[in-house]
Amino acid sequence: MSLTENLENMLAAGNDSAMLRFGLGSAYFSNKQYQQAIPHLQKCIDMDDSHSAAYKLLGKAQMKLGLSEQANTTLAVGLEKSIQNGDKQTEREIQVFLKKL
Repeated sequence: MSLTENLENMLAAGNDSAMLRFGLGSAYFSNKQYQQAIPHLQKCIDMDDSHSAAYKLLGKAQMKLGLSEQANTTLAVGLEKSIQNGDKQTEREIQVFLKKL
């Protein structure tokens, strides 16, 4: 059973959380399944709007699908969140992605 299947089974069993949603989004992203990653990353942010890594990965998934305007908005908010959290690594990475847009 794949990581994605394991995480989907946990979700189906009612174990929903921001970390589970981030894990699912990340697993789908790693498998280049960007469309499937987006709703899980968005749900992660809905559950924990300070999760700067979720904004970064959501923005990257949106970029991969050519959703430049959405990615720009997502990454801009993610940059603010990473600064608020003192998450310097995510802050630097998001700045690079914003320049690419």
